[in-house]
Amino acid sequence: MKFFEITSQSSKSKARTGVMHTDHGDVETPCFMPVGTQATVKTLDSQDLEVLDPEVILANTYHLHLRPGEDLIADFGGLHKFMNWKGPILTDSGGFQVFSLAQGKENEDANEHTKLVKIDDDGVTFRSHIDGSEHRFDAEVAIDIQHKLGADIIMAWDECTPDDADETYARQALERTHKWAERSVKQHKKTAR
Repeated sequence: MKFFEITSQSSKSKARTGVMHTDHGDVETPCFMPVGTQATVKTLDSQDLEVLDPEVILANTYHLHLRPGEDLIADFGGLHKFMNWKGPILTDSGGFQVFSLAQGKENEDANEHTKLVKIDDDGVTFRSHIDGSEHRFDAEVAIDIQHKLGADIIMAWDECTPDDADETYARQALERTHKWAERSVKQHKKTAR
């Protein structure tokens, strides 16, 4: 069975609908995806989610890595058991959250020793917004964390640019993201369950 299949396509454009097949159910696209950043959709419990009946829930690699940690979630049996959710779960790579740390007010006057984020061609070293502890994400780490979380759909590690990025920086970030995506796919194939 293919992961994604097209169910209809416009004859006038490239618009299409489709279905993603996961171990925890099918997801018809396009769809509404509630955000459960820290393994919970705010203000909703698992009974509320059953009534809402979303096809997929989004969780966040960055936030779950910082607390409670991917190892604890893996020991618990993965995100599905941790969240008491039987449907598909998508985890983002954490890239947006990590790179948004560099854009905050706290970084405007930061010196080299207090910056929250340091980007290089291999990955990103960042400080937790919670306790200041240092962490390192690269393509392989982001994929490994998502595997430990047990998500059905995982995202490649990417560099998110601010909306006011100049062309030089945007191109550099695009090239890094492309290389990181290749490494992400390689790591996923190496560690897929």
